[in-house]
Amino acid sequence: MKKIYPSAEAALEGVLKDGLLVASGGFGLCGIPERLLDAMRDSGVKDLTFASNNAGIDNEGIGKLLRTKQVKKMISSYVGENKEFERQYLAGELEVEFCPQGTLAERMRAGGAGIPGFYTKTGVGTQVAEGKEVKVFGGEEYILEEGIFADLSIIKAWKADETGNVVFRKTARNFNVPAATCGKICIVEVEEIVPVGSLDPDAIHLPGVFVQRIVVGAPYDKKIEFTTTREREAV
Repeated sequence: MKKIYPSAEAALEGVLKDGLLVASGGFGLCGIPERLLDAMRDSGVKDLTFASNNAGIDNEGIGKLLRTKQVKKMISSYVGENKEFERQYLAGELEVEFCPQGTLAERMRAGGAGIPGFYTKTGVGTQVAEGKEVKVFGGEEYILEEGIFADLSIIKAWKADETGNVVFRKTARNFNVPAATCGKICIVEVEEIVPVGSLDPDAIHLPGVFVQRIVVGAPYDKKIEFTTTREREAV
């Protein structure tokens, strides 16, 4: 099975359509599938629902698709760095489903494992629990959360071999693994594709069985959400 594609646009060909539920990896600007998100924006696809830890920042990551009004709904745990997100939400232009961070990761992982739902204490007694089934285990209340089964997963990794075995670099692994597993189709953009057999089998973070398409996105510019500086002390 051919998994390597020459560009992000080619990797998305035949996959994109309006109304998709997309699981997108990344945390802040770390480990986000930049090239794939750019290609989605340029395609003009619309009415998208994104399951992602956050929505990037203004004009970066998913923020680019918010700017072009291609996102209908966000399922996220943190959205505080995006003014356009805030504007659209307060104006009633964007549907938002807030989800605790650990719960969101587990919803993706559950979807990837074929688990339609699970009970958790997180959110009990708060607005998170509104409208959800509550069950008692061992005298404690738990709420039912549904697994996420995405139409498409887009993730960013460090290296992949030609069969799709993937290695992430340090904290860039973040949401990428659970996001990858919960999609019907998983597309990975990487910094480098290496020959089969060159990756240590014990170091594989995501087995190739989960990956359908691969594209090289390098080179990348390291973007920083906040730049904090101070004046040098006088010597």
